[in-house]
Amino acid sequence: MPDINYIDVFFSVQAFQEEELRGKSAVIIDVLRASSSITTAIHNGAKKVIPVADMSDAMKIATTMDQKDYLLCGEKNGSKIEGYHLGNSPAEYTREAVKDKTLIFNTTNGTKAIKKAALASEVYVGTFLNQQSILNALKEHDDEVVLICSGWQGRLSIEDTLFAGSLLHAISGGQLPDSAKDGAKVAFGLFEKYGHDLEGAISKSDHAKRLAELVPNGDISFCCKVNEFDVLPGMRDGILKDLNG
Repeated sequence: MPDINYIDVFFSVQAFQEEELRGKSAVIIDVLRASSSITTAIHNGAKKVIPVADMSDAMKIATTMDQKDYLLCGEKNGSKIEGYHLGNSPAEYTREAVKDKTLIFNTTNGTKAIKKAALASEVYVGTFLNQQSILNALKEHDDEVVLICSGWQGRLSIEDTLFAGSLLHAISGGQLPDSAKDGAKVAFGLFEKYGHDLEGAISKSDHAKRLAELVPNGDISFCCKVNEFDVLPGMRDGILKDLNG
């Protein structure tokens, strides 16, 4: 188990430099909705997920693959990208849609955070849906761990911070020491205040309000479910695979 004093929290993609992650383990968090969609897709049999930073990178990778083997997936500012097979709603990532497919994944915040974490010694993708898998993985670590909240366009988002806080709460047994890092204290404190009603807190968040007109009605509720899937999306050579598999 990592020492709670060596777990830090970054609250947006812009809150860290790539070099800060060298030799550390990172958990990338984008509850609404990239982490939730990636976790759902892998649970439903997607062969692998290739995160990309932008649409041009996605197209470059697509041109090297057989059309029947991949799906272009993702969103820009909450909406499905024109010409893509799937958007960023977990509801789209059914077994029928994704089984045995390679997903080329591009989102406004989440995949940018994944790409920026490339220098970390280990990169996981976490959300409430696979919370226990993330906790189980972290139990095997004694290095420094960074919980990276993707946020929204450089700003803090309550849903990502709540998930970081939920991990810290579990790891510390609900007792965060005074010696913990400032970021950990903020995330832990937020979870202590709002963790009893995740869906209530998240449905009132800034990002949920932004998404309200853009996403299926069930997305927010689904993304707040805890421990739905026993999968551990982790990075291997630039590709996300289920490390539990």
